[in-house]
Amino acid sequence: MLLSEYQAQFAEIIGRYAQTGLIIISELVIDARTPNLGMVKGALGFADGGRLFFTEYVDTRYRLEKLTYSYHCQDASDRLLFRYDNAAHKPALLYVCHKHLPSGEIIESSVPDLSSVLDEVLERLVL
Repeated sequence: MLLSEYQAQFAEIIGRYAQTGLIIISELVIDARTPNLGMVKGALGFADGGRLFFTEYVDTRYRLEKLTYSYHCQDASDRLLFRYDNAAHKPALLYVCHKHLPSGEIIESSVPDLSSVLDEVLERLVL
């Protein structure tokens, strides 16, 4: 898969979720280093004023590999709702893939994809 094809998947997912009317602003950018290596990043604005910022540095040569990623969701007052990432911490965590909660707690998580993150965001919006 080429990086441009992966970006097209992101655009399709955002478009599908935008049909709900809950996503009101979207930005999607690709920063290709090679046809198979680079960053997909963007931001989404939601009807309640919340925002999701995401960045993935991916390698698509053999299979999709997310070398680094971050999905940061905040409310209209810029308070953290959650953040998934695989950034190193000091002191080191016992797991690479993790989720930051509003309480400050950090828990282990699997590597998320855009659809699952948007499901989590939109579930909060429709309650």
